[in-house]
Amino acid sequence: MGVLAGIINAAVGSGSLLTLPVLLALGLPPGEAVRTNTVGMSFATIGSVLGFRREIAAERAHVGPLTLVTVLCAMVGSLLLLFSPSSALDVVVPVLIVVALVLVVLQPTITRRMAARRARRATDPQVSTALAQTGADAEGPVGAAYRRPEVIAPMGLAAVYGGYFTAAQGILYTAILGTMTGRSPKAINPVKNLMQLVVNIAAAVVYISAFVLVGSTIAWWGVLTLAVSGLIGGFAGSHIAKRLPNSVLRAAIVVVALAALFRQLLG
Repeated sequence: MGVLAGIINAAVGSGSLLTLPVLLALGLPPGEAVRTNTVGMSFATIGSVLGFRREIAAERAHVGPLTLVTVLCAMVGSLLLLFSPSSALDVVVPVLIVVALVLVVLQPTITRRMAARRARRATDPQVSTALAQTGADAEGPVGAAYRRPEVIAPMGLAAVYGGYFTAAQGILYTAILGTMTGRSPKAINPVKNLMQLVVNIAAAVVYISAFVLVGSTIAWWGVLTLAVSGLIGGFAGSHIAKRLPNSVLRAAIVVVALAALFRQLLG
């Protein structure tokens, strides 16, 4: 499951929907399972980022503010997990998955309308050029799009969720980044993987600190298993994702989201 989760994380996101149920089935309490899964699957996102290192390097000059906000919000989410009842997950997760699924399905229509609206309001030729770079079919570096408040604010909220639960965060990031920048899933996939990495690492730092300072439990055998298998799957998945068309990636996101929602509603 760790290998498969690493592949799905790189290509779509939400690989934790495979590994977290396994940890729960092995008898771990929900809080310990989430902490174990987050720390272990951080290595899967390392593999994904390594596979997309060239594409991420092209965006590096533009993602500083987004990364900072994402890290801080992820820490807030992980602290919420430490101090809130696990029963809250039963309410939060289905709602967020439904929102993400709707955004992914409607993303092409939404982004075309947003791009057209911005183009009508733009009078500065330089602004018009920048807006043209965020068309729904555009590829390559996004530039200033990642610095916009309408991108950073919802990503911060999604990062709170990512630090809180981890599973299905990739669907949210893909939906937000795709909708708010007008990029295709393939175009935003490298930055999506980078955001998953910083969220997982930020949450892992909080969980490990809680383990050392207050004795919050982490199943280290699970961390080791997921670290090795997830790293392999994440690196392999990054190369698989580069070869998939956008339609396949979007369809895969919908399938994973529906599977996650079905499991949460029945669980």
